[in-house]
Amino acid sequence: MNPRPRGHDDDPEVTQDHNITLDTADDDWRWRRTIRSNPHSHLIYRIVVGIIGLAIVAIGLVMVPFPGPGWLVVFLGLAVWATEFVWAQRWLHRARHTLETWNKLLKTQPWWIKGVVLLLTIAAVAAIFWLLFLISGVPGYFPDIVEEWLRKVPGLGQ
Repeated sequence: MNPRPRGHDDDPEVTQDHNITLDTADDDWRWRRTIRSNPHSHLIYRIVVGIIGLAIVAIGLVMVPFPGPGWLVVFLGLAVWATEFVWAQRWLHRARHTLETWNKLLKTQPWWIKGVVLLLTIAAVAAIFWLLFLISGVPGYFPDIVEEWLRKVPGLGQ
């Protein structure tokens, strides 16, 4: 299996046509081969995939600063786009490569650097929660003791 995505930058076909479709012959799904065989249905299909991918990416980007799997949803939307668009395959490949590089780099670091990265991550999450609670208020679904403690945090005691 080729580790690089189809339609890589050094591929002459891609440099000439940025709207190239993934190779129909490599498509394992019959229904998609059928859609791609008709230019009109293929265009409609590409538009639908683009809109669905855009909606998923937009929802993911809204979720990023809040608790939850924001980046995971963004990558899911990118994966939806990558089923039909070569440029999305390249972005997804680059994102995977960056994540793998970061993980390899962090694994080779001493324990204290890993600890600093962990503390920075915890601080970023705490800052996001603080901003969220500052804007929306402390939620009432927390146990009373947690609500009392959160209201003692500067800016949150109302």
